[in-house]
Amino acid sequence: MEFQDNPTPLAIGRVQQENRRLFSILDAEQNPSRRGEIFHEYLSVQFALHQWQDYQNSARSSLRNSYVRYLRGWAVDSNSIEGAVLKGWVHSRIGIAPTFHGVPLVGDAAGFDRYAIDRIRGSTRTNAIESQLDLLFEFCQHELRRRHPLDRWLTLYRGTFDGAAYQHVESSAPANPVVRMNNISSFTSDRECAWEFGSTVWEVRVPLSKIFFFSDLLPESILRGEQEYLVIGGEYRVRKLLF
Repeated sequence: MEFQDNPTPLAIGRVQQENRRLFSILDAEQNPSRRGEIFHEYLSVQFALHQWQDYQNSARSSLRNSYVRYLRGWAVDSNSIEGAVLKGWVHSRIGIAPTFHGVPLVGDAAGFDRYAIDRIRGSTRTNAIESQLDLLFEFCQHELRRRHPLDRWLTLYRGTFDGAAYQHVESSAPANPVVRMNNISSFTSDRECAWEFGSTVWEVRVPLSKIFFFSDLLPESILRGEQEYLVIGGEYRVRKLLF
């Protein structure tokens, strides 16, 4: 809870320093949609994603399955192989283990093994997916600081049909319970949209530095936006909304 109340910037190693040319170009671009295109073009060259059609069989498949494939896979099913890769990235880079992947993972060795297998299968499908996700997170953070220069938090919403299934941490403020979220979870900036995803909706003040991705980060030509935010998990103080 200390981090939610007093967040600090997060950075993945020397990713920005080692890709300083990209971030210098982004700094000079005023159009946010064009910045998303520049980022995608840079990754396509950096990881040879634009050359996938020149390869055959498994090599072609590996190059085609870029970071966009994993974002789309998450949007369809967060408990998919693509979802396991995103959860694995958070575990590897941020140190927060997943708590759910099809089944609750805490205390379920078999469930955790299935998650680990999905993660391995997903990671072998593409060309350096964790390095792609490193750059995606750094781009997201760079863009959030640019779009919200005076903010440290965004108010986001999460809908769920099974709020009781979440682990509730003991809190001194019953009206604002502390809930342990999965290590990466979907939120929305649209309060009304959150009700489409569950009968319980939580309002959460999310640190900018814990936002891994948001749909408006990339142009619709690359990934269709639906006001979704992927948020790095852990413990969050929430406010339950009334319908």
